[in-house]
Amino acid sequence: MNIGEAARASGVSAKMIRYYESIGLIPAAARSAAGYRSYGAREIQILRFVRRARDLGFPVAVIEELLALWSDQHRHSSDVKRLALDHVATLERKIAEMQAMADTLRHLAAACSGSDRPDCPILEDLGGGPDACCGKAP
Repeated sequence: MNIGEAARASGVSAKMIRYYESIGLIPAAARSAAGYRSYGAREIQILRFVRRARDLGFPVAVIEELLALWSDQHRHSSDVKRLALDHVATLERKIAEMQAMADTLRHLAAACSGSDRPDCPILEDLGGGPDACCGKAP
């Protein structure tokens, strides 16, 4: 199948397929006599693997490791589990950071009167507080 068909079958856009190939994440596609990329069932399976890993938020470098483990019949499942749990820890750290941001914004919004007055604790905080620069907005 051609790249458009591979994109539809795998859920990975043609642009991303080309990109993944250019960085060596996926093997270079076979080429037809006319130079067009050609994909078979195995390549579609690899693309689906990459798509699912990206959907779970794995970075490209880790996907590369996962692909290598997936292809290795002598792999240790402990290596795969370690990568997955490391990613879970990263996700949980990001969730905590985002929760802290939401809490801060919620607190600032509650302190804002939302009136026609120009005073705004949200903007004061973003500007570093009332004494951050010269006591005045730029």
